[in-house]
Amino acid sequence: MHAVIAAAALPLFVGALLADLAYSGSFQIQWINFSSWLIAGALLLAGLALLWAAVDVLRRRPRGGMVYLLLLLATFVLGFVNALVHARDAWATMPTGVALSAVVVVLAAIASGVGLAGWRRRAA
Repeated sequence: MHAVIAAAALPLFVGALLADLAYSGSFQIQWINFSSWLIAGALLLAGLALLWAAVDVLRRRPRGGMVYLLLLLATFVLGFVNALVHARDAWATMPTGVALSAVVVVLAAIASGVGLAGWRRRAA
């Protein structure tokens, strides 16, 4: 179930990246506000998935689960740093905010893929 929750965070991280790109093209401050809220929602889901995955790894001790857990941890930590960057003034978020959002989207996509692949293997 945690892989599904982690995959649900991916569209929110993608939305934050798109909002950052929209801000960089228009400089309308509301885009940064959208991005901040999307990052907050994605961090909530990623945090729940991280907690659930940690419990799963401690309970079953799978080897592949540790890679997934580390990817989720990296996604959450960089996402939190991204949230702190977005808490600054709108001008101060650029270009660091866009770069961090892009890295977090890539990490979240890889973590979702690894998690869903492991979930599929266990179900079969």
